[in-house]
Amino acid sequence: MNAAKETICYPWPSPPRAGEAVEIAEGVLWLRLPLPMALDHVNVYALDEGDSWTLIDSGMNTSGCRDAWAHLMAHSLAGKPVRRVILTHHHPDHVGLAGWFQTAQGAELWSTRTAWLLARMLQLDKQPTLPLEAVAFYRGAGVDAATLRRYQSDPPFNFADVVAPMPLGFRSLGQGDVVHMGGRAWDVHIGNGHAPAHATFWSRDDALVLSGDQVLPSISPNLGVYATEPDADPLAEWLESCTRLSALARPDHVVLGGHKLPFMGLPLRLRQLIENHHQALARLWEHLEHPRTAVDCFAPLFRRDIGRGEYGLALAEAVAHLNHLRHNGKVARQRQPQGAWLYRRRLAP
Repeated sequence: MNAAKETICYPWPSPPRAGEAVEIAEGVLWLRLPLPMALDHVNVYALDEGDSWTLIDSGMNTSGCRDAWAHLMAHSLAGKPVRRVILTHHHPDHVGLAGWFQTAQGAELWSTRTAWLLARMLQLDKQPTLPLEAVAFYRGAGVDAATLRRYQSDPPFNFADVVAPMPLGFRSLGQGDVVHMGGRAWDVHIGNGHAPAHATFWSRDDALVLSGDQVLPSISPNLGVYATEPDADPLAEWLESCTRLSALARPDHVVLGGHKLPFMGLPLRLRQLIENHHQALARLWEHLEHPRTAVDCFAPLFRRDIGRGEYGLALAEAVAHLNHLRHNGKVARQRQPQGAWLYRRRLAP
């Protein structure tokens, strides 16, 4: 296809209304659940198995999501039980009610092993106060004293706050597996970067792709570094995944993501996402002519004001981009007496 004629289009310009479903294709329903955050929704998908349903992701364990599911199961899902939940990745808005479906309806849980282990470990790990490692991480990123005191005084976020208890037992998915659901055979392709071992599903029988948060329209998946793995380079993992998935992508694919609208134009979207991050890295490298902390790097990366509600994700993404430059030898860092890392670019050879 002529690249000049490529475009991204949205076959369904409006999302499902609360408590309703949109039929994407025969046996494939698009549902939308509310989230209590700036990104105020998550998309989940129900695939018709005849006498039951398979769900792709589950929403967060909140009263809003549980109420939405009660209505959807009674109406859009016609009272048929959910017998299987398949996870794309371990984040709370995707795994939050998986254990609830397992317990309440006896559903099977299918997931990559890494996603299941992370979700269950985090669900069991309850911290009464902000861990010392997190304090050190924030200090190293250049978080100011007042913000750090607020983080230390506020109750910390615990995964279990929004993820239902997960019983033992799941079925592992991996690269190259074939999953049968909704009257179709789907190839499993694993991505990384936004979340470790993120599963995507590519239909052999039509042009549907279930992408989770690995590929989204109009926004980039968050690529963050946290105190759990402060030296990680998720940007490298995500760029590798996008490049590898590009070999599978067709313009006619209908991409069903975890947020925003289903879209077509996957090859173009993958190129856009890759190019956008390379451009952000170039702006960041120029910004590091003088020593900067991670917090000092918000302006060149995001080119907009970062509010209090976005601060944590922005900080995690800033560290991710700095780590990528550092691992590639383009940036050096030096620890300051107060604990903050100062980053400065290396001159090109």
